[in-house]
Amino acid sequence: MSVWEMLAVFATGIGAGTINTIVGSGTLITFPVLLAVGLPPVTANVSNTLGLVPGSLTGAFGYRRELEGQRPRVLRLGVTALAGGLTGAILLLALPSAAFDAIVPALIGIALVLVVLQPRLSRAMAGHRGRKEHGGPLLVAGIFLSSAYGGYFGAAQGVLYLSLMGLLLSDTLQRINAVKNVLALLVNGVAAVFFLFVAHFDWTAVLLIAGGAAIGGVIGARVGRRLPPTALRGVIVVVGIVAIVQLIIR
Repeated sequence: MSVWEMLAVFATGIGAGTINTIVGSGTLITFPVLLAVGLPPVTANVSNTLGLVPGSLTGAFGYRRELEGQRPRVLRLGVTALAGGLTGAILLLALPSAAFDAIVPALIGIALVLVVLQPRLSRAMAGHRGRKEHGGPLLVAGIFLSSAYGGYFGAAQGVLYLSLMGLLLSDTLQRINAVKNVLALLVNGVAAVFFLFVAHFDWTAVLLIAGGAAIGGVIGARVGRRLPPTALRGVIVVVGIVAIVQLIIR
């Protein structure tokens, strides 16, 4: 990579770390840039996954106050996310990318509808308190599938998490966002460890994205936790629409 290309990758790492912490979908920034500087698709994907781990870590740490009292929830959903993330990482090396290309834009679209309608749907489901406290098997299944997608590619993974937990859990959107950041960290982490043994990395790209994402995670935590629920939903919808458009045209 030239100096300018390295600066571009580093800058997109900052942007991805920021967006991932607030909503998710930072991969939509970094992945095309890695392709543009000449990396093969699979190498770009695995290098991006490993590079984004520090950003997930700083983002989750930035939301530590919102994580207070959520340890049982994080442990329960975290185990599911680890299993799903590992499954997705295995599928990345076993399946052609076309296997997910057709369904992912529709999946993100459904998730955005759920995010927009979440307050109304939550009120309608207010009588199901057991389900709202723990999410039930439906949430576990949804987290597993979303995490498998995250281990495979990951664009708009955060949107899927936020829509599922926002609908099925009785909590504020900011506290749910804090859990989302931990789940994203676990998925990126387990996928990256798996890739270390079976895939080829571009270590220059990994280090540049990692440095940028770590900075972006701090920025994202400071910005995201100050957004009111309506503004946060607006950001989620905008990022999700961009994700759908980019996934369709790429």
